[in-house]
Amino acid sequence: MSLEKQLSHSMEILSTPDKFQQRKQAGALLVLFGGAHCGVCQAIKPKIEQLVSERFPEILLAYIDCEQSPEICAQEGVFSLPVLKLFIDGQIHLELARNFSFQELCSRIERLYELWMTTR
Repeated sequence: MSLEKQLSHSMEILSTPDKFQQRKQAGALLVLFGGAHCGVCQAIKPKIEQLVSERFPEILLAYIDCEQSPEICAQEGVFSLPVLKLFIDGQIHLELARNFSFQELCSRIERLYELWMTTR
């Protein structure tokens, strides 16, 4: 089994720092930092996949398991779960941690997505 594999057609598992850095530089990337033992992380993962595939198709979607890749999580300052980060052209533009609503997530991504799409 490879280190990077597809969860579905839209969410990629990133497990190496190099692959994570590559993906961050490639346009827009929404990353869910989670863990196999985090019930909330596992519950929101399919909802985030659906949201991104339906409303924000140009955003790459990735998952980083902090239990499997602690070096990436430490480098990104992720010490609680779940955490969502949106990177655009390598720069962080959104970070939501622990408690957030999907309405908040959607409206904040939508604003950034529209700006990004108009400047491409």
